[in-house]
Amino acid sequence: MNTAATIGAHRITYELRSYFRAPDAVFFTFLFPIVMLALFSVAFSSAEDIHAGPNVSVDYATYYLPGLVATGILLSGTQSLGVDIAGERSDGTLKRLGGTPLPVVSYFIGKIGMVLVTTVVQTALLLTIASVVFSVDLPSDGGAWAPFAGIMLLGVATSCVLGIAISALPREGRRATATIVPIVLVLQFISGVYLPFTQLPDWLQNVASVFPLRWIASGMRSVFLPDAFASAEPGGAWHLGLGTLVLAAWLVVGAVACLLTFRWNRKDA
Repeated sequence: MNTAATIGAHRITYELRSYFRAPDAVFFTFLFPIVMLALFSVAFSSAEDIHAGPNVSVDYATYYLPGLVATGILLSGTQSLGVDIAGERSDGTLKRLGGTPLPVVSYFIGKIGMVLVTTVVQTALLLTIASVVFSVDLPSDGGAWAPFAGIMLLGVATSCVLGIAISALPREGRRATATIVPIVLVLQFISGVYLPFTQLPDWLQNVASVFPLRWIASGMRSVFLPDAFASAEPGGAWHLGLGTLVLAAWLVVGAVACLLTFRWNRKDA
């Protein structure tokens, strides 16, 4: 196991180099939340602040920040891994790795480690730009960062296993982007990232509540928005406990799906 962990640590370095050498992956996963924050902040810079009660309001940069942090987690985990592994399966990379002594555990350590590193750096950069460029007030209470770290780690773990599982959907690597990106994009629109969640139809809220992004986004809103904004959530509360249970359930489901679907070889090989 120690050998597998050591090899996995080396694989993280390899995966990071490969990731940042792919301009499309860097833009559509790493930089995308930052670009969207800049776009929304500039577009609504002259608009009236968003109110959640008497004397409680935030500007658009502050309002969109939690959802874009959540989006970054989903993009770096589910979308990035799903497209990447599907491509490696299609071009024969996984088959070649299967013919080497590389343990499967080491392969996954490399992938998940890459996602964790890029997500942490991406989120730090996003928060820094939000604070310095768009004057977003970040939480000053140290206690607020504990749930942030917990939601982020659970969100990354869940997104990773779902990314590995969803990589089995595309029949060919060239179709991976066309298969996976629309799924991720739809989840962003129905999970309260770009549109106020309670403005969506009830049936669409119920659909979104089945999936992880809705709960990662609401969890992040509980960290970065004033407590009064909980009244804009379904039931008038953040429901962090329920969100944690949903994410944990998806983590288990995703892990089981990985065990059942991941193979070194293509299914049609």
